[in-house]
Amino acid sequence: MLRLHLRKLTTALPKGAPTTKNYINGQFTESATKEWFPLRNPATQEIVTYVPQSTDEELKYAADVAQDAFKSWRKTTVLTRQRVMFNLQHLIRENMDKIATSITLEQGKTFADAKGDVLRGLQVVEAACGIPSTLMGDKLAVAADMDTYTIREPLGVVAGIAPFNFPAMIPLWIFPLAIACGNSVVLKPSEKDPGATMILAQLAEEAGVPKGVLNIVHGGVPTVNFMCDNPHIKAISFVGSDHAGKYIHARGSANGKRVQANLGAKNHGIVMPDANKNHALNQLVGAAFGAAGQRCMALSTAVFVGEAKEWVPELVERARKLKTTSGFEKDADLGPVISPEALQRAERLIQSGVDEGAKLVLDGRGYKPKGFEKGNFLAPTILTGVKPHMKCYTEEIFAPVLVCLEVDTLDEAIELTNNNPYGNGTCIFTQSGSTARKFTNEIDVGQVGVNVPIPVPLPMFSFTGSRGSIQGDLNFYGKSGVQFYTHYKTVTALWRSEDASSSKAAVNMPTQQ
Repeated sequence: MLRLHLRKLTTALPKGAPTTKNYINGQFTESATKEWFPLRNPATQEIVTYVPQSTDEELKYAADVAQDAFKSWRKTTVLTRQRVMFNLQHLIRENMDKIATSITLEQGKTFADAKGDVLRGLQVVEAACGIPSTLMGDKLAVAADMDTYTIREPLGVVAGIAPFNFPAMIPLWIFPLAIACGNSVVLKPSEKDPGATMILAQLAEEAGVPKGVLNIVHGGVPTVNFMCDNPHIKAISFVGSDHAGKYIHARGSANGKRVQANLGAKNHGIVMPDANKNHALNQLVGAAFGAAGQRCMALSTAVFVGEAKEWVPELVERARKLKTTSGFEKDADLGPVISPEALQRAERLIQSGVDEGAKLVLDGRGYKPKGFEKGNFLAPTILTGVKPHMKCYTEEIFAPVLVCLEVDTLDEAIELTNNNPYGNGTCIFTQSGSTARKFTNEIDVGQVGVNVPIPVPLPMFSFTGSRGSIQGDLNFYGKSGVQFYTHYKTVTALWRSEDASSSKAAVNMPTQQ
């Protein structure tokens, strides 16, 4: 049974309360639901909006509309779809501040970080503008007058289930590329911060996405189950927690759907004694505590090799200087975590580390920034002397908490990282090319950085988390993303040369539309 960490539903919607709408068949419509998720600003606990649990009828309508829209959308030319992507990227760039404001209000990350959230998604849209090249197939003359060629065709209706931590970037990983490939989409943003997705839906409409090609529904477990079961939906893209991702992959796959599920992570940063100390410490601090640690590629684990452990006190002092406050404050370095429940969980894991013998060298618990005393704040926190059996190491904390381990050699650091079940990302800080080569060759992690703490590839490549961090064999965006949203058709054709007839030459310039 699926259990998601959701805010409690309410059936008592206050009179005149702001609500988030469904977007189905090109219309923003109020849900007929009796169940709502209260969405609070995580820095203040003030109500921002109420998000519906879309009704069964609304979910079915969205899938039916998407199926009908697919019939015509798939017939549009790749140049038509490319033009829509050109329009969309322009509109997103023009509205970046508006989208980022929504993210900071609902999710809590700093305004500068929220703009980065939008930018990394925008880059996927820009890459999708090259769809005529990435959709190209192969052709080979296999016999006299006989050719075999391949065509990439869209799947049909595809679903997206997005997490709370990147309200713009992850939806933009999903729907633009899916649409550019000729599919229609039913997308569920996180019920914790759907505002950015709703803005993107409006921009997609302005960019020329026809009615029914993009549909936005809301909710928790019932919406997820619908997407796993509905026969119109041919594929599901999911980013989120382990438990939910494994459930969605199993249920969706059992129903014959193609599923890509990006799950949890425990990303290790290896600090070698020969590293540039200033660079390494600054990068560790930024990658561990930026976005309040709520990134699937956050560098949540530092492994100090040999004498590098002597740098920990300086690391602590740099982390201590970061300012934790509302994301709208100009000097904010990190904002709140998403919910009181997330805060409580992080604090429990910190305490478990202390109870199991780790040393709490920087304790950010109980921090109350002036003017935002009700927010879900946890200041940067560092645990040292952590061992691989400790709960603070085995579980993804998803908060501004850095756990530090010590080893004597590079081989031990590689073994430690490879023994961890996750494989989303890792990095090494070193000034030795030989050390870097050994690390990149022997490490069993999908995305590797050399002096780069968060090695998320730009979208001409693909997001290639591995092992326990992904289920499904096709990754997000890039060439792999195109493969996920399409399937091959192979055609073998015979046109006999003796059957050819001549005709008068055409002298006008050929054009394509």
